[in-house]
Amino acid sequence: RASAARAPIASRRLRRMFPGDFAHTTPDKPAVVMAGTGETVTYAELDAEANRLSRVFRAAGLQQGDHVAFCLENHPRFLSIMWGAHYAGLYYTAMSSRLTTDEMAYIVADCGAKAFITSAYKSDQAALLVDLMPGVELRLMLDATVDGYDSYEATIAAHEPTPLDEERVEGQDMLYSSGTTGQPKGVKVPMLDAALGQGSDGVTMLCQLLFGAAEDTMYLSPAPLYHAAPLRFCRAVQRSGGTVVVMEHFDAEQYLALVEQYRITFSQVVPTMFIKMLKLPDDVRAKYDLSSLRTVVHAAAPCPVAAKRSMIEWWGPVVHEYYAGTEGNGFVYTNSEDWLAHPGTVGKAVIGVLHIVGEDGDEVPVGEPGTIYFEGSGDAEPFQYHNDPEKTAGSRDPKGRGWSTLGDVGRVDEDGFLYLTDRKAYMIITGGVNVYPQEAENLLALHPKVADVAVLGVPNDDFGEEVKAVVQPVDMADAGPDLERELIAYCKERLADVKCPRSVDFREELPRHPTGKLYKRLLKDEYWADAGRTI
Repeated sequence: RASAARAPIASRRLRRMFPGDFAHTTPDKPAVVMAGTGETVTYAELDAEANRLSRVFRAAGLQQGDHVAFCLENHPRFLSIMWGAHYAGLYYTAMSSRLTTDEMAYIVADCGAKAFITSAYKSDQAALLVDLMPGVELRLMLDATVDGYDSYEATIAAHEPTPLDEERVEGQDMLYSSGTTGQPKGVKVPMLDAALGQGSDGVTMLCQLLFGAAEDTMYLSPAPLYHAAPLRFCRAVQRSGGTVVVMEHFDAEQYLALVEQYRITFSQVVPTMFIKMLKLPDDVRAKYDLSSLRTVVHAAAPCPVAAKRSMIEWWGPVVHEYYAGTEGNGFVYTNSEDWLAHPGTVGKAVIGVLHIVGEDGDEVPVGEPGTIYFEGSGDAEPFQYHNDPEKTAGSRDPKGRGWSTLGDVGRVDEDGFLYLTDRKAYMIITGGVNVYPQEAENLLALHPKVADVAVLGVPNDDFGEEVKAVVQPVDMADAGPDLERELIAYCKERLADVKCPRSVDFREELPRHPTGKLYKRLLKDEYWADAGRTI
């Protein structure tokens, strides 16, 4: 069992720093540890490499506000590359290593990258990209080279490990949506316009004041580093002088073993990781000492109430949750105590003011669902979807009140706690009744024979749409009519009939992003295309 949660450290002086500060004070302290190999990058090494890379960018002609893109696996040098771009005052785009070559080329062109960095892991696609990136003048590869790329290691070695000969300013990430609806869109927020180490980085502020990030932090990162939350939380931990332990890939038992091995104090996960850990055998769950944990944060998708309650019972009140987006337009938060008093909530707004808006654009009464908008996140300039003014306009309040939305649906209770209903785009209209599939999805995810599940609306000639579950069983040998009947009955015992699937299809694997996000749009497109209809 984990130790009791540490209260938010409001009295701690907020430190918006950067690795160079700790390279001077604690040069030999690990900034990065790779979980699989134990390879360590110290703060001195991280800062020196970031300095060298920032000089590479300048020598290639990149100036403050220019753009660099990189695509690689959870690599020991991943965060060094991020900091190199940050030190140079650049916009930087970390791209998913699971993208197709065409998707990679689209993002590189769309963001206007002048430099591109990848690794030998991506060498096959990298070779194809050379002719698809006409605007990229600097191409570097780690661990090997192919035609069209220079050696990353040799290139940075030719430059001094000292800071740029100029007043350095904060860089800024520009990350892309997952592309579940059309082409991915870059979320562009203004540069911080501050000296390096002095920028008002909201994620660092939250990690320090709300989650206790500090120099004694041992942070376990189990997700791909290119995703917004892992990238920004790792950056915040290194701004705070802590150590980041990076898992190359998530494994439920390995996660528990790493907590014990490195005395992990802080981590961020997604609900699917909780569910996989809960499904471990009891003797495995009890095997590891988790008492070092102070804060475990989860986000990215709604967590089934039963799963979260079980995690709090297992680990103690160290479980925290937030609702926010790459766009940074608001932040909703709850600790374990508040969640237990309001099961299912994602918390109260701590950045921005919540508004729940109906189809007519007016706010709905307490308890009724509607589109979630945020007012006044504190940014002088709101986010933009890069090169997509139509999507940017669609995220804004149609009545011109200055609010913005991520497109999610939810409700607020009398105490001001927010509950997520689902993505508006996933609502099923069956026989004139609105059904949000998240309830059935959360329920089925906990069934012992279900490894993964998606619930969605598919065509029905009589009702327009009907509810279908697509299930990845724990054992494919169970897939068939008997399990279909069992799962439908399981739902009907616990939910209103209209919310339950009328049919179940089985798959060996669902299209899920490594961060836990389900590519439900891909499944919907498949079913509607098969019916010869579009959505």
